Amino acid sequence: MGITAILGIGAAVLLVSVIAVRLSTKLGLPSLLLYLGIGVVLGESVLGIDFEDADLTRSLGTVALVLILAEGGLTTRWTAVKPALGLGIALSTVGVGVSVAVTGAALHLLLGLDWRMALLWGAVLSSTDAAAVFSVLRAVGVSKRLTGALELESGINDAPVYIAVVLLASPDPITWTAPLLLVYELVLGGLIGVALGWMGAAALRRAALPATGLYPLATVAVCVFAYTAGDLAHASGFLAVYIAALVLGNSRLPHRSDTLSFAEGLGWLAQIGLFVLLGLFASPGRVLDALVPALVAGAVLVLLARPLSVALAAIPFKVPWREQVFISWSGLRGAVPIVFALIPVIQGVPGSQALVDAVFVLVVVLTLLQGSTLPALAKLLGLVRAGEAHEVHVDSAPLDELGAELLQVRIQQGSKLHGVYLSELRLPPGAVVSLIARGGKGFTPQPTTRLQVDDQLLVVSTEAARDAAEKRLRSIDRAGRYARWKGEDGGKPAFPSI
Repeated sequence: MGITAILGIGAAVLLVSVIAVRLSTKLGLPSLLLYLGIGVVLGESVLGIDFEDADLTRSLGTVALVLILAEGGLTTRWTAVKPALGLGIALSTVGVGVSVAVTGAALHLLLGLDWRMALLWGAVLSSTDAAAVFSVLRAVGVSKRLTGALELESGINDAPVYIAVVLLASPDPITWTAPLLLVYELVLGGLIGVALGWMGAAALRRAALPATGLYPLATVAVCVFAYTAGDLAHASGFLAVYIAALVLGNSRLPHRSDTLSFAEGLGWLAQIGLFVLLGLFASPGRVLDALVPALVAGAVLVLLARPLSVALAAIPFKVPWREQVFISWSGLRGAVPIVFALIPVIQGVPGSQALVDAVFVLVVVLTLLQGSTLPALAKLLGLVRAGEAHEVHVDSAPLDELGAELLQVRIQQGSKLHGVYLSELRLPPGAVVSLIARGGKGFTPQPTTRLQVDDQLLVVSTEAARDAAEKRLRSIDRAGRYARWKGEDGGKPAFPSI
């Protein structure tokens, strides 16, 4: 196949995948499933493209995961994840350990797998997927602290899971030094990420690059370099890239809006390419044979291992049961388990191909089941926050020069923002509602404008006033115009002890 044909097919697949985003939104399905479907259609069973290179798939998958983690870190607000930092770390460490142990023990008993292979299944399946979480969870509308905990978990837990999979897939015996190796790789990877993120942000602020488009490229390059530095230092490259991106995304970067828009587009491209590639690698014939063990493993994971790991990890933080239920159901699996399952295949571990096929089935089933029901579950548990503001990324040099940001707020049914006059919002100095969209039309609001359900507010805020503006909007959303008199400041955490 010539380069012209490859470019044409690649462009066509990308265009179809972009259209699939819109289609999946209308159908209420995660778009990641459609990307997998596109890959399957292109594969040997339909259009006849024969692709069975596990080593290349794993290498390209690693590249895509690095870019996805970079996008996730760059677009994550530190103020949102800081209150949930302890819970996020507990879920990605203690939670992972509990999930591996419980899933491995159950599969050893139910499927007759030897202990090492059973624990390998548990390790592969214990990693929540950053691409799935970032693309699905941010549209659900739960509190930012709850979202932050889950995003931290998905961004961090790839690191310990990868180390566990490599150790279990190796023919070498596991010794008492394994936990020490795990701690070393995580700590050093985190330190490398912090150092390179801080140095990269300082260098970008002082650089005078000749073109605006070079700043996003340089920012992403720093993130990728963090992965390389971590890997070369025998530390966790996945953790290094996520931490470096988190530091960069919360620094005063020049042309920050352009950088975040570029990172978001790059993240979408990585997700599309990764899931199409994994769909292309899958064999529908083998997948059918893996259906029963996949469903058994999925039932163990969803009904036993995940709820138990969340409950134990959340003990020190006194997380309410509603949040625990939502966190348990939000353990989305995506491309990461499939990519990690390829590691034992490459190393020639007996029975590892069955693991890949089972994981593929499980990803499809759980993404369809959990991803499509998360919004309804959040509403049922009363966790949807109508007053949450979402950052709007625009290419606007004046906003960067002024240090300003755009926030979008939609007033949902049941919100106490309904009926409040604009003058009663009392946003902090530096924040103002510049536009209201109502009934498909936009208008400039006046102090006497009364907010209504389904209004969409566009708030312009300086960086210094952003957090206070968000807290004020949340407080009125919860308690109405007299929020301050009722003691509601908008900062009440989702987890009482945080």
